[in-house]
Amino acid sequence: MKVLLPLALVATLGAIATPAAHADDNNWVVRFGVHAVAPKDNPGSLAGAQSSISSSTRPTASLEYLFTPNWGLDLLAAWPFQHDVKLAGLGKVAQTKELPPTLGINYHFMPDSVWSPFVGVGVNYTNFFDTKSAGALKGASVSIANSWGVAARVGFDLRITDRWLATADVRWINIDSDVKVNGTRVGKAAVDPIAFGLSLGYRF
Repeated sequence: MKVLLPLALVATLGAIATPAAHADDNNWVVRFGVHAVAPKDNPGSLAGAQSSISSSTRPTASLEYLFTPNWGLDLLAAWPFQHDVKLAGLGKVAQTKELPPTLGINYHFMPDSVWSPFVGVGVNYTNFFDTKSAGALKGASVSIANSWGVAARVGFDLRITDRWLATADVRWINIDSDVKVNGTRVGKAAVDPIAFGLSLGYRF
């Protein structure tokens, strides 16, 4: 059920977008920029010790299809983010990388204005990989489970020309992942990061 629910949401969004597509030009917006991912301060306890996860900033790209002037379907991709995992009293015990592709639907309040705010909601799949142990856990096998979760977004577009625009956004992503050491579950990391982004977009 945990996997079927987000898949159903993606299918529903696709079904909404397809019949609403229109023939006007410039329905696509491609954006390139950076996002800083800041996990929440208290992601939970692992093996009885309070954990913390470092922030990471990486290049990102997104593609949005505007199937009406107000509504758009957006896919976010990124260069892998890298995080240090620390435990209270032990310091850094692991390092991991993650890719968080996010598909969402956005509502643009004033699409014909120079300044156009928007809100969005969607689904995220976070893939953790290349997880390595360190410090007190050096030599142990550490794994972090992949995660499905909801995502929310708020931001604005600033029109530069008819084709070019600048975008600032803030995303909240629900990421909850089981953590295992040598195959034994030691807790759940409720990462739930806030992602702050700036990008330059081109409409075509």
